[in-house]
Amino acid sequence: MPNTPQALPPRPVADSRVEMTEIVFPNDANPLGNAMGGRVMHWIDICAALAAGRHARTPVVTANVDNIDFHNPIPVGGIVVLLGSVNFAGRTSMEVGVKVWQEERSTGNRKHVASAYLTFVSLDPESRLPRPVPPVQPETDDERRRFVAAQERRAHRLASRK
Repeated sequence: MPNTPQALPPRPVADSRVEMTEIVFPNDANPLGNAMGGRVMHWIDICAALAAGRHARTPVVTANVDNIDFHNPIPVGGIVVLLGSVNFAGRTSMEVGVKVWQEERSTGNRKHVASAYLTFVSLDPESRLPRPVPPVQPETDDERRRFVAAQERRAHRLASRK
C-alpha cells in the first residue's frame, strides 16, 4: 500500500487571528494629507500574510486579491487597526479576510476604512512547491457565516478562471 499523507487536523479561526496597528506618517500620505491607498493595501497584504502563515505554519505567498473598497480616509497622524483571519482553506490555499479601521485617539471609537479578501498559497519551505494546509474550523456564528461566504467566493473565482 502506498504511503499516503494523513489528513491534517482542522485549526480554529482564532489560531490565525491577527491585529496590526499602524500610524499614518507624512511619508505614508498623498497630497491631500491622507494615507495613500497603496500604503493601506501594503498593510492589508502584510496582515493577511501573517494570518495565513499562522494557519498554515509554513511560508505563504499572495495568489489573489479581491476588490478593495475604500470607505473613509485616514489623516496623517491617524491610527490604523487591521484585523485579519483565515475564513476558509482549500487544499493548498486559504482565503483571508482583512478589515481596516481608523481608531480615534481620544475616544477609541473606530471607523471602517476598507475591507479585502486575499488568497494565499502555502509553500513547502524546502521545495517551495504548494503544500497542503489544514482545514478551517469555524466556531462562532460569525466565523461560520464567513466560512460559507468564502466558499462561495472561491467557487466564483475558480469559475471565472475557466
